Amino acid sequence: MLLNEHTALVTSQILLCPYSEHHVPTYHEWMKDKELQELTASEPLSLPEEYDMQRSWRQDSDKLTFIACLPPSSPAGSNSTITPKQDDAPSRMIGDINLFLVDDDDDEDESNTSVSKSTLGEIELMIAVKSQHRKGHGRASLLAFMHYILTNTSPILQEYSKGQAAHIRYLRVKISKDNVKSIALFESVGFVRTSAEANYFGELELRLQVQGREDIVLTDLEKVKGWNETPSIIEYREE
Repeated sequence: MLLNEHTALVTSQILLCPYSEHHVPTYHEWMKDKELQELTASEPLSLPEEYDMQRSWRQDSDKLTFIACLPPSSPAGSNSTITPKQDDAPSRMIGDINLFLVDDDDDEDESNTSVSKSTLGEIELMIAVKSQHRKGHGRASLLAFMHYILTNTSPILQEYSKGQAAHIRYLRVKISKDNVKSIALFESVGFVRTSAEANYFGELELRLQVQGREDIVLTDLEKVKGWNETPSIIEYREE
């Protein structure tokens, strides 16, 4: 998605940067890990394929992606600056977070172009660097990312639907039934399991209803454990 190509999100706990070409070698090394492949249901790619994937994620209107990095040393604020390739250098990269948009197959009015198009948003979160696990980075990434989605729903959907009126009916996440900590994280911010039983692939699906509740969801988000401040939106410009 082009919407966030010059946007970084900063809090005292996390830095989220648009997925850029200089991130690819590190991301490629992460995805050689068998455990990460299993957790993300991913197949290993060659380095050229990984570069192609990065360009796709940057340009495709149905994908919103940030690389999660350790927070900058200076406090986040309106006067903060982010230096690409320094603040998001390989040594500071720890994972990624994504939103994938799809048309709602259950939308009864999908053939009627005069009404708002129903859309679903699927979130994927990965903290790839094992030494950074259990430090609150996943929660910080999720809170900052969800705040960005909820406060930028209109431009996100405008790019996705190419100007057609649209709304997000719900956000969802699919998690391995064995990934207890990730399930607990999403439940703590309001996601609810759609079934007590895992699907054929051993995954549980959790959903957060959004349509008509955007303000409520945003207010509730700011009350959950781990919420410390509204993410600062900082310009991100690569030379």
